[in-house]
Order: sequence, then structure tokens, then C-alpha cells
Amino acid sequence: MIDSDWLSSHSGLILSLQDQVLQQNSSSLTMLVFRASPIAKFVLLILLIFSVVSWAIIFSKSRSTKKIRQQNEEFFTIFEQSNRWAEIYSRTTSLNESPVRNVFLAANKELQKQKILNLDAVGRSMQSAAITETTKLEKNLGWLASTASASPFIGLFGTVVGIIIAFQGLSQAATASIQAVAPGIAEALIATAAGIAAAVPAVLAYNHFLNIVRTLAAEMDSFSMNLLNFIEREAASTQVSTMN
Repeated sequence: MIDSDWLSSHSGLILSLQDQVLQQNSSSLTMLVFRASPIAKFVLLILLIFSVVSWAIIFSKSRSTKKIRQQNEEFFTIFEQSNRWAEIYSRTTSLNESPVRNVFLAANKELQKQKILNLDAVGRSMQSAAITETTKLEKNLGWLASTASASPFIGLFGTVVGIIIAFQGLSQAATASIQAVAPGIAEALIATAAGIAAAVPAVLAYNHFLNIVRTLAAEMDSFSMNLLNFIEREAASTQVSTMN
């Protein structure tokens, strides 16, 4: 056991070391967050939720768009190599994630309903399918847009609260010093940084995925026109073979 005389003789040294440890801990980012006001903690929690959900959407969209673009390329390759409708249908059954194939399936479904070929009806069916696929591709992009636009203002709210706390500490202090305003200024800076950290990845990802969606939508429109030409050529060749 530690002798009481030793403790009393070294109490000053122990208290000095304890004060140094507390000062080092108080300067750390973690301690600043834990010692922040309830409003600041609430702001940081909201920004954390926005950031976590945004990153989950970014990773999910990255995987899905990569697979979609690969399957679209495979479909276009098969489409260029095939001369018959049935061949395109049979060779693309595994490309379930391809928006272009779903446009093709919409045209195939409309053709099966027709007794007399109506290219206008087929075109409208493909246009409707393209709109549906574009809507699917845009899913969750709204959250990224909201995060990109709202996070800086949420962080700014935390900044204002931190500055108010800093002025309150200054008004209550006996003498003006950096210790009086440091906690509030630290809260303000942390909230500002958190807002920017949540907004920047979201806005970059939103612009990136929006460009991908626009490209895929253009591919579907171009494919619809090419498919109408393909249907017209196949119908003409069928009529010629029937006449012969």
C-alpha cells in the first residue's frame, strides 16, 4: 500500500500532472465535442446522419451504375451483332439490370399485342419505359441534393450558436481572455467543418451520378429510334419473304 506521508509530500506533483492531463484532453477534438452545448451536439448529430446516409447512397449508386453500364454495353454489342428479333431476346435474358433491355422488352410486349404493325404505339411504349427507367436511376439522388444544399446551413446554425456561447462566456468572465471565448469558438468551428464535410462529397456525387443518368437516358432515346428502324426493316423483310 502507498504510505500516507508519501502522498502528502507528493500531492503537489500529482495535482500538477493531473492538471496537465486535463489540459491536454480538453484541447482534443473529442473532448471539445463531448463538452459542447446540447444544441451543438444536436447539430453535429444531424450532420452525421446526413453524411452517413449520403455515403451509403454513394457506395450503393457506384455499384449499381457500374453494373448497369456494363450490361448496357453488352446489350448494345448483342444488338449490333444480331439480325433477328428472337436472337436479341434470347441472348439478353441475363441482362436484367440494363435499362436499355427493359426498353426493348416494352417494345416486345407492345408488338405481341398488335395484329397490325403500329410503330407509333411501339415508340410510345418505349418512351414510357424509358421514363420509368430514368426515374429508377434518379432514386435517392434527391437525398444527395438535399445534403449538399442543407448541410452548410445546418453547420452555419451551429456556428452562430457557438459564437453566441462565446460572447456569453466573455460577458460572464471577470477579465477578457482567450479561455473565456475558446469553448464557444471551438464549437462554431467544429460545426462549420462538419457542415462542409457533409456537403462537399454529396454535391460532387450528385453531379457525377446526374451526368451518368443523363448519359443513360440519352442512350435509351437513341436506342429507341434504332429499334424502330430495326422493327421496320424486319417487318419489310418478312413481307418480302411472304410474297416470295
